[in-house]
Amino acid sequence: MMDVALDTTPTYKFVGGWLCLDFCNTGENREAGYVGELLGSYQNLLAWSQQAGLLGASEIRSLSMAADQRPAEAQAVYQQATRLREALYRLFSAIVHGRAAANEDLAELNTVLAQGLGHLAVQQAEQGFGWVWRSDAADLAQMLWPIAHSAAELLTQPNLQRVHECENGHCSWLFLDLSRNHSRRWCTMEDCGNVVKARRHRQKRQTT
Repeated sequence: MMDVALDTTPTYKFVGGWLCLDFCNTGENREAGYVGELLGSYQNLLAWSQQAGLLGASEIRSLSMAADQRPAEAQAVYQQATRLREALYRLFSAIVHGRAAANEDLAELNTVLAQGLGHLAVQQAEQGFGWVWRSDAADLAQMLWPIAHSAAELLTQPNLQRVHECENGHCSWLFLDLSRNHSRRWCTMEDCGNVVKARRHRQKRQTT
């Protein structure tokens, strides 16, 4: 059995405003050579995918069973997921700070994107048509395909200029600023916003 059960996983926060940004935010407090890990296992990746609306309960059960039967493959998918996540973080952080994107990070994205696009299809619905992801129930990497597709969409549209990184030091969470005056500075005001305000208040008191 995998070492982390779904019912022991945390409740993840979704404040990025875009799927790939929320995925980037499963790492935090990034410093040189360090990432605060909020996933930690393939089972946690499944839990995040369910909370993100990528997978339903029956899919989670099937993938969890498949992961138990093929632990080495599940671990490899988890490692691919974290490589993709950090490549996406570096891509968007570079854009936020006016740096050139690294070719190796784009290559990581394009690798997963190429793996997934063959599973993307148009399906007729009650009202018109829509995109669907078709996969084998036991395809352990299926949740990575819509994440990569989400990143490709954001990188190629005008909203890219509204991607920001939380201004609280090394928080490193990303978000799409859709506020009316484009003034959002924190991942959330309740978390980093209040932390920064309290820090500034203490500093002001110390200097008076």
